[in-house]
Amino acid sequence: MDNGIGSVDRPKAVGNGMVACPAVFHTSSLAPTIPSAEATLGSHLARRLVEVGVSDVFAVPGDFNLTLLDHLIAEPGLRLVSCCNELNAGYAADGYARAKGVGTCAVTFTVGGLSVLNAIAGAYSENLPVICVVGGPNSNDHGSNRILHHTIGLPDFSQELRCFQPVTCHQVVINNLDDAHEQVDKAIATALRESKPVYISVACNLHGISHPTFFGNPIPYCIVPRQSSQMGLEAALDATVEFLSKAVKPVMVAGPKLRVAKVAAAFAELADASGYAVATMPSAKGLVPETLPRFIGTYWGAVSTSFCVEMVESADAYLIAGPIFNDQSSVGYSFLLNKEKAVIVQPERVTVGNGPTFGCVMMKDFLSGLAKRVSMKRNTTAFDNYKRIFVPQGQPLETEPGEPLRVNVLFKHIQQMLTGDSAVIAEAGDSWFNCQKLKSSLTAAGKHARSPSD
Repeated sequence: MDNGIGSVDRPKAVGNGMVACPAVFHTSSLAPTIPSAEATLGSHLARRLVEVGVSDVFAVPGDFNLTLLDHLIAEPGLRLVSCCNELNAGYAADGYARAKGVGTCAVTFTVGGLSVLNAIAGAYSENLPVICVVGGPNSNDHGSNRILHHTIGLPDFSQELRCFQPVTCHQVVINNLDDAHEQVDKAIATALRESKPVYISVACNLHGISHPTFFGNPIPYCIVPRQSSQMGLEAALDATVEFLSKAVKPVMVAGPKLRVAKVAAAFAELADASGYAVATMPSAKGLVPETLPRFIGTYWGAVSTSFCVEMVESADAYLIAGPIFNDQSSVGYSFLLNKEKAVIVQPERVTVGNGPTFGCVMMKDFLSGLAKRVSMKRNTTAFDNYKRIFVPQGQPLETEPGEPLRVNVLFKHIQQMLTGDSAVIAEAGDSWFNCQKLKSSLTAAGKHARSPSD
């Protein structure tokens, strides 16, 4: 199985193909000794970020994180990107995680942490591994009953931590060096394993202190990917094949969790093997190639791209991979989909109609296994029906000199600008609706259309 941490089926972010696990440290006989001046917590954190594929850290300086930023700047593999405010830094790390697989932002205590919180919450909802590093108060100030600046005026310094707990999958507050390496490594490992943000607070007086635990280079990160239960996988495949074999015009729909499961290639493989018509949910646009031979557009209920809704909602079976059904993606829960007709495939779970749910089944294993099972009985009926009713979209009328710019003309010019490497960020509203109609001239795999409100 692929251990890479990049976004959907991108090349591996680190040269040895390894990703994170709680570190086991080399002895001096196994690894070169790091000079004591570089054997610091700040340098260790910087090296770990580079190792998992981070080359840019989005930061806002503050007096609690200045020394830490010095260590990040000193790391040859890192570039510090200064941002105007913490929310900008957080959203930049969000976008970086989408493109590269993991992102990092660095802010100062409380005034910075609370400012970046909305972006971290967004990354949590979007299943993005964003590492939020905060320069915390001096370790000697904890429990001293002192009131510090950058706080809400109370001697309790845990407010920021409590705010981060609901929107991160792991939190660490480092106030001593004895286990700092373990806490850093575990936090980064958890972010990669869970594909969620983590919070790392480091006391401002510890960033540059040398400690024996940092003298030797640690073993590279290595997470063992989650494995499917073989019995569960086989049972899920058997039930799904039986379910789909009874369908006359099945379709496939791609959801946004394809990115989390890193299964774009497996989804495309199944689409090719099955012959099914393929649509995407609006928040999954760009996750699968729109050049697939039986791609029919964006399924978004009443506001779907032309002729797509007719094919999906009239199907007698639909395989929906990685969906998120909320009020926005379902057009106010107005989808005309019947649960008894659906195979819902989540990153680690498969539900077949109103029947059984199979846990411990990895989406990649399931889609690849299903492709092998259905390849002998391809079914192109839904796409054949689509071709019979499809009418190509007309071209907007040319704008006369002095005439106000029309939206359809604007998006016609935007369409002409796109290539397979374009990244499209669409705000909710008119932009997002119109961006669903855009197509890359080469491949949609490199294009991401999203709403920051998701």
